[in-house]
Amino acid sequence: MPGYSPINGKMLQVPVGPGQEVYSKRGAMLAYTGAVRFAPTATAGAGIAGTLGRAMAGESTPLMHVTGQGSVMLGHHGLHVEVVDLRGDTLYVEADRLLVYDASLQSGTMFLGEQGGLSGVIRGQMTGQGLFTTTLTGHGSCALLSHGGVVQLPVQPNRPVYVDPQAYVAHRGQIQNKLHTALGLRDLIGRGSGEGFQLELTGQGVVYVQASERKI
Repeated sequence: MPGYSPINGKMLQVPVGPGQEVYSKRGAMLAYTGAVRFAPTATAGAGIAGTLGRAMAGESTPLMHVTGQGSVMLGHHGLHVEVVDLRGDTLYVEADRLLVYDASLQSGTMFLGEQGGLSGVIRGQMTGQGLFTTTLTGHGSCALLSHGGVVQLPVQPNRPVYVDPQAYVAHRGQIQNKLHTALGLRDLIGRGSGEGFQLELTGQGVVYVQASERKI
């Protein structure tokens, strides 16, 4: 069965059929053809324990379980859509950035402190991104939401990438992230901008950066 097909930069067509069930952001359905069914889901394939963990972590977002046979067109508030294909690896992304993902992917929640220790915790507090992030692992596709579209920046050994925390969307690969401060304490006093802080990404992989500092 064909994969996700962008209609334009802000709309996506997703096939649904046997073995091709998906979870989509609730309210993102724009149109559909065929015998497609939509059902609210609390677990999204994560099980009761996983669902409780996501809710406690603040990484829970209302989803629909889409089944049947047909095709669904999805979009959300005119935001740009980026398709990501996973081939056995893991994508790290905030839950509200996910428009749709294959039910075959295993979803979970990761404490940001596991990638950067105390800096990971500070990152969540300073940037407003929260202390947890959603993970998708396996073989399948998903689609990300962003303001103004995204660019994929490669992260390579000994070549770290620095990203504004509000422009960060997701990353994949063997990447560690921590909060990096470019200014001294004296310089930060009186500054309302977050430009004194960046996410320092090291390792091997790809980071997705949006063309805006706006949250969804």
